[in-house]
Amino acid sequence: MDRAWALLKTTLFAASFIAFFVIYLPWTWAIRGRTASYEGLGSLRLLALVPLLAGAYIALYCVFAFAWTGIGTPAPFDPPRRLVISGFYRYVRNPMYIGASLVVIGETALWGSLTAGLQYLLVFASLLALFVVVYEEPALRSQFGAEYEEYCRSVPRFVPRLTPWERPRDSTPEQSEVVPSRGQLG
Repeated sequence: MDRAWALLKTTLFAASFIAFFVIYLPWTWAIRGRTASYEGLGSLRLLALVPLLAGAYIALYCVFAFAWTGIGTPAPFDPPRRLVISGFYRYVRNPMYIGASLVVIGETALWGSLTAGLQYLLVFASLLALFVVVYEEPALRSQFGAEYEEYCRSVPRFVPRLTPWERPRDSTPEQSEVVPSRGQLG
C-alpha cells in the first residue's frame, strides 16, 4: 500500500512539475506566438524528437524510481524514505533534471525556438543547481548520512560517469534498495 500511495503522490507531483516547468514556462518563454516553421532545416527539425523523447524517458523513469524504490516522491515536502542510488542514479546524482533539460531542448528546437529555449534552460538549470546545492544535498546528507556521503564521493552531481557506480560490497544498504527492472515499474 505504501508503494501505491507513493506512486499516486509522485504522479500528481510529477504532472504538476512537468506541466509548469517543462511545458508551460518554456512555451511562454520560447514558443508562444510562434508557428512551427520547418523552412531551412525542413524535416531535420524532427531530430529534436530524439532529446525530447530521451529526456522524457529518463525523467519519468527517475520520478517513478522515487516512488517504487524510495517510497516517497521527488517533492521536497514528501521526500523518499530510502536513498535511490540505482538505475540512472548510478551514473549521475541528478538524472531527473538532465532528463527535464533534454525535454526543454527538444521541445523548443522542434518549434524553431532553440535559442530562446537555451536561454530558458540556462535560467532553469541555474535555479536547479542552486536548489540542489543549497537545499537538496544538505537535506539528503541529514537524512541518509554516511550512505549519501559515500554516494556523493563516487557519483558526480551533473556530468554522468561513463560506467555505473557499484556500491562497495562491505556497504550495507540500510535505507536503500535496488530499482526493479523496467518491467516491474509498471
